[in-house]
Amino acid sequence: MEYVLRTDGLTKLFSGRPAVNNVSLSVKKGDIYGFIGKNGAGKTTLIRMAVGLAAPTSGSIELFGSNNLKKQRRRVGTVIEYPAVFPHMTARQNLEAQCSLLGIKDASVIDSTLHIVGLNPNDRKKAKNFSLGMKQRLAIALSLVGNPELLFLDEPINGLDPTGIKEIRTLIQTLNREHGITVLISSHILGELSKLATRYGIINNGRLVEEFTAEQLEEHCQSSLMIRVSDPAAASSLLKQQFGIQRAAVNADGTLAVYEQIERAGAINTALVSSGLTVDSLHVTAADLEEYFINAIGGNVHA
Repeated sequence: MEYVLRTDGLTKLFSGRPAVNNVSLSVKKGDIYGFIGKNGAGKTTLIRMAVGLAAPTSGSIELFGSNNLKKQRRRVGTVIEYPAVFPHMTARQNLEAQCSLLGIKDASVIDSTLHIVGLNPNDRKKAKNFSLGMKQRLAIALSLVGNPELLFLDEPINGLDPTGIKEIRTLIQTLNREHGITVLISSHILGELSKLATRYGIINNGRLVEEFTAEQLEEHCQSSLMIRVSDPAAASSLLKQQFGIQRAAVNADGTLAVYEQIERAGAINTALVSSGLTVDSLHVTAADLEEYFINAIGGNVHA
């Protein structure tokens, strides 16, 4: 299995306090890795260390299976926080400056890159007059000039309107699927991440809480029939006998969660009541990424 990024015990202290605390994460080639955390959790600090903008206090970073970070960072593109563009230049002029900085002499790179991100190479509008979504796409274009294999995007949809968010989401999927670029995207807008990510990592107070795949998230967040009944254990036994239901569990709050034959909610309710059990409520529910995230960090999140 090929990893494009691995950290081992990565730690960063500011004034003796950990912003990133003993984090060991891994990003596989081909991932869209959703890096989740509330504001101040350590997402940006970790990215800054990975791309060389901050030095770790301790721990190690490996890129593309190598500890030669100076060499491997040439294969990385980065957009951190606000789009960093020259406001008095056009999109083309911004990319010309980036190509000059990187020593790239092939002018065709500019047109092809702007087309990828959905910007007109011949548009004479200055970047200062761009919408936030256009600035974000230009910033991504600048990060693509060096033909990166791994792209770090720090809060790329922050502040965008729904149209802008959809455009950036589509662009990220295109970069990943059609251009083979692995993407680590940090965000606290979890509804959007759930439409993108193939794998996730949750960070809270500088510590990595959990890593999981989109498939594992789907298993955790599957639909269930939530039943508040007078005797959950008896109800579970009855449903097993009469309906053959094997996948049911009593939650900590005393509700019975049923994970199969959900479409037979009416018949299940009738059977429970007919057996003498009191059903106070019965409804279908499904957790989402936001709920899973809140549970993972112990609740009380204000992202």
